[in-house]
Amino acid sequence: MELMPIAPAKREQVAEMLARAFFDDPLMMYVQPDSERRRRGDHFFFLRVIAYCDRYGVANTFASAPEGAALWLPPDAPTTSTLRMVRSGMAALPFAMGFGAAMRFMTAGNYLESLHHRNMPPRHWYLLVLGIEPERQGMGLGGAIIQPTLERADRERLPCYLETMKERNVTFYRKHGFDVVVEGELPKGGPHFWTMRREPIG
Repeated sequence: MELMPIAPAKREQVAEMLARAFFDDPLMMYVQPDSERRRRGDHFFFLRVIAYCDRYGVANTFASAPEGAALWLPPDAPTTSTLRMVRSGMAALPFAMGFGAAMRFMTAGNYLESLHHRNMPPRHWYLLVLGIEPERQGMGLGGAIIQPTLERADRERLPCYLETMKERNVTFYRKHGFDVVVEGELPKGGPHFWTMRREPIG
């Protein structure tokens, strides 16, 4: 399955796909319980994350059709930067998601980032987002779209890191070499989560 960077002309399509893929994600449902506002807010959020990773990391989709996306931050900057987030349009997130939702998102994000900093070395690959079109999930697309960066991390002898709020994803990521680092509950009534780390293979 040939991959390609997410071109600016494809960003809207990929953001719409990611909004569908994450519509029932426990974190997104916690952040914005209202389904219609969540749909709009998620689209806005993923559009900006795509822009961020395209500019500062790796943002891949399938060349044939935008049925999946893998958004990575690279070893030289594996955590998000406030300045870079502003440059990517994130400053308008409270208006798109709602201020209460944005505050819940920030609280969850800050907590997860503290674990990220605590449990990972300075240089590593961070899988910020992996999403597959809902009706295409379970067909091998997720593994195919992350494999090139996993192989790159192996060549570079670098670990990889991610977070997930779905238990079924833990099984998927374990198949690709990840192990659970922390399992717990997000603060202020947030959902259950897992952080996962993959050591280089080979």
